[in-house]
Amino acid sequence: MFAAAAILAALAGSALATNGTSGADLNNLFKRISSGCSTSGAASCHGSSSGSCCFEAPGGLLLQTQFWDTSPSTGPSNSWTIHGLWPDNCDGTFTENCDPSRDYTDIAGLLTAQGASDTLSFMQEFWVDINGANEKFWEHEWSTHGTCYSTLETSCLPSGSPKGAEAVAFFQQVVKLFKTLPTYDFLSAAGITPSTSKTFTLATLTAALKAATGVTPALNCDSGAINEIEWYFNVKGSLLDGVFVPIDAPSKGSCASSGLKYPPKTGGTTTTTSGGSTPTGGSGGLPSTGTIHASTTGGLLTGGTWSTQTLATYHFSGTTSSFTMTTSKGNCGVSGGTLTCGSGVSATTFSAVSSGGSLLLASSGSTAFSSDATPSGSTQETVFTGSSHSKSYTLSIVSS
Repeated sequence: MFAAAAILAALAGSALATNGTSGADLNNLFKRISSGCSTSGAASCHGSSSGSCCFEAPGGLLLQTQFWDTSPSTGPSNSWTIHGLWPDNCDGTFTENCDPSRDYTDIAGLLTAQGASDTLSFMQEFWVDINGANEKFWEHEWSTHGTCYSTLETSCLPSGSPKGAEAVAFFQQVVKLFKTLPTYDFLSAAGITPSTSKTFTLATLTAALKAATGVTPALNCDSGAINEIEWYFNVKGSLLDGVFVPIDAPSKGSCASSGLKYPPKTGGTTTTTSGGSTPTGGSGGLPSTGTIHASTTGGLLTGGTWSTQTLATYHFSGTTSSFTMTTSKGNCGVSGGTLTCGSGVSATTFSAVSSGGSLLLASSGSTAFSSDATPSGSTQETVFTGSSHSKSYTLSIVSS
């Protein structure tokens, strides 16, 4: 397994030089903010359920998520790209958008003003939005996920820290961690490279990744092609400067056991590091892919059920006034007032309504959906159109 020391060495050492940032430069970049926390105590999810400036909770199950986008291709052709770093709760549930007062804008300006221009340059190549809206994407990742870290509360920062310093530290740490996880290189070292004709088994892919890192990540697929990887961690100390402890993924992801495609990117440059593809959120035109979030908690899984587990990727075809949607399980449709997605489902035409900065899913012109109960943990609830059931909510489409 990755030793904690190996992670630290990778974060600060010579591996970063291959990405254009020396260990010395990175140390200079980070010496501005120190948590003062020990890293010798318990890792997150292995101690108190209460968060503090030195113990990450309740979101102590960290996912460093990367994408491999090929339609359209984003990032270098020999690298996956950054999606984000998400603080899931230790039971697999999660919270989002934890502090709207810190929904910072102009992330590029914030990074530049606080001496993190090297981080910004890296993000502009490896943390890019599939539709080119990088700034919106970065703002979304910070406001949705970054504001939920207990160790990044403004009260945890050193006295005199500039406004937004915790967001700058968040982006720096995500970039540092990503640089230790060159997924493309891990697979390539085992003879697994993108191909228009070859297919792979899930066991072959995960064995290669475990051989390189000592842990097994989760792989997600879209139409039989791998397009997402989730590397899991706990953290000792603060996210500002703590030790990331790699762990096995708690679930295997959505990929089938065999026949998996790893298609090549087109039109991209090559690089000496790793990367993949990305998402964003908000209102506007209909995205080609995205997740569907409930207004109260959680969102939709691949079968169209409501859950607080990791959300499924949905594919949208059409315009906001009339579109169909699918998941890896098949078409999505409404029958008898119930939303489902699957191989035998007849596709229903949906629409989307812009409201309060969100793009709301609508069925037969109504944005109201309801269920018999609110999901928690591994439970899933059936989604009904209208508000006749006890738990009512709206569903927003977030581009990915």
